[in-house]
Amino acid sequence: MDAFWNVFLWGYIYSTVIAIIALTVYGMATRPHLVKKLILLSILSDTANLLAVMIGMRKGFIKPPVFPGISYTNHPVANTTQLAKFADTAVDPVPQVLVVTAIVIGLAVLVFLGYVLILLYQKYGTLDVRLLEAKITGKGGKK
Repeated sequence: MDAFWNVFLWGYIYSTVIAIIALTVYGMATRPHLVKKLILLSILSDTANLLAVMIGMRKGFIKPPVFPGISYTNHPVANTTQLAKFADTAVDPVPQVLVVTAIVIGLAVLVFLGYVLILLYQKYGTLDVRLLEAKITGKGGKK
């Protein structure tokens, strides 16, 4: 019965993450205001990072490399059972490193886009995509 709840819980979490990704992509495609698009981009970035960390949790699958070059039998501090238990519960470090890098790059991109939005607002007086298009092309708005 415990395995059923474990599978159900992880399935629910994965479904929720996929639904959040789908909703943010839909919102970015349909909302005309650029600040809302920037907020949705931030949510999408954080959700993608969460998904990458969740994929890195490979409990019961192929084990990540733990203590390369050290055998489980000749370790001076931990015995064989402790090291085997640690190897079974260890999380793959590669997705975690990639997520930390993605967080830093995502923050830099969001700050840059926020600055671009400030410049657009100062120049054109709006952040609505429809009004910006009219003002930039000269159709229906002042330059």
